[in-house]
Amino acid sequence: MTSDSQFPLPDDDPAFEQQLQRLYEVSLQRRWRFIVICWLTLGVYGLWGLRQEISLGLDYFTWSLVRYSIVFDPIPSLCIGFCFALMLGTLINQSRNILFGLSRPQRQQLTRELQRIRAVGKAHPLWKKVCG
Repeated sequence: MTSDSQFPLPDDDPAFEQQLQRLYEVSLQRRWRFIVICWLTLGVYGLWGLRQEISLGLDYFTWSLVRYSIVFDPIPSLCIGFCFALMLGTLINQSRNILFGLSRPQRQQLTRELQRIRAVGKAHPLWKKVCG
């Protein structure tokens, strides 16, 4: 038994592809909501902590100022870096999925999640959004 045989094929279930696409969209929406929450909490905190450096950088930008900000204000810098990295990673992943489609591991992970949602049935919180 290969690892592919445990995942249903779209031929077996006509609603499979549609539900898989909805699950992908729901997971993408949840990821973007998390990013917005991070920017509204950690991002605002980081920008507020670096407000003097940002003000100085708008007048006289140097890479020394960036290094100074990272070394002497590490917590706000990490907050901004985390938010930026999370957003950039999501944008790259979403762009790759748009251009080339879902990767095999990502499709298998979504398939397992869809099987879990179907197994639980209407009691699952994502049932209405994905299967309903």
